[in-house]
Amino acid sequence: MAGAAPQRTDVEGVDGGVGLTALLVAAGRAIETHRHDSLARDVYAEHFVRAAPACADWPVRIEQVPDGDDNPLWGRFARYFGLRTRVLDDFLLRSVRTHVRQVVLLGAGLDTRAFRLDLPSDVVVFEIDRAGVLAFKQQVLTDLSAAPKAKRVPVPVDLRADWVTALTTVGFDPAVPSVWVAEGLLFYLPSTAETNLVETVDRLATGGSALVFEAKLEKDLLAYRDSPIYTATREQIGIDLLRLFDTGPRPDSAGDLAAKGWSTSMHTPFDFSRRHGRGPLPEPNDALEGNRWVFAHKPRS
Repeated sequence: MAGAAPQRTDVEGVDGGVGLTALLVAAGRAIETHRHDSLARDVYAEHFVRAAPACADWPVRIEQVPDGDDNPLWGRFARYFGLRTRVLDDFLLRSVRTHVRQVVLLGAGLDTRAFRLDLPSDVVVFEIDRAGVLAFKQQVLTDLSAAPKAKRVPVPVDLRADWVTALTTVGFDPAVPSVWVAEGLLFYLPSTAETNLVETVDRLATGGSALVFEAKLEKDLLAYRDSPIYTATREQIGIDLLRLFDTGPRPDSAGDLAAKGWSTSMHTPFDFSRRHGRGPLPEPNDALEGNRWVFAHKPRS
């Protein structure tokens, strides 16, 4: 697929643009699932990959990759997605153990936490994403006769549109503590859109709520254009992530939340690689160097 036609960034479903990256993450979760030392298991992930023509030849096990873990895409990058899944799973589960009963997945993509995780039955999981992405996911899950472990409410709306009305219309209650997950989302958005999104979450989240999001701190993303991860992703599956990311200056969303009274902590993925004993570690010309995972809690009034 190297040298593929120019990417369309306005595709509605998972066949191109940012939607295709949801399949990339699903493939990473599938590979992680089949590892003997997996950090996270998602039995649905490989079914998404196999159901989409755009990625019919992608691997779903590391044994299907000729150079295995030495492959920057299917080895190191996929392991990163597995680590991120585990860390955010743990954060979400800790949140629902503190009586949070609403989960909001911003840019949910092919997230299957409502099906995978041992959530209390009275938890409601709201999945916000474009209609085409949610329709593809629903078709695959229906074909598998998959049943969510908690109440699942798809919210088919573009985050650039009035998603607040869409969310509250289907039952989200701002008066009830909530946990928000923005996984692999914010760096696709312009700076002003990220700021608006975070401000909106602050407005909708009552005391006792929590938020986790992924940010990038690089001053110049293009400095990593020739990094092994970005190069392998372009050459092996035709996805140029740097054409999909917004390369403008990023806001300090963690600082903005702290100024609004949230308690925040920021970590590198490598912190968790060391904690779990597996996952990517720093290397030269590293496209993951600027990645940060931010965990925020809004105190009760």
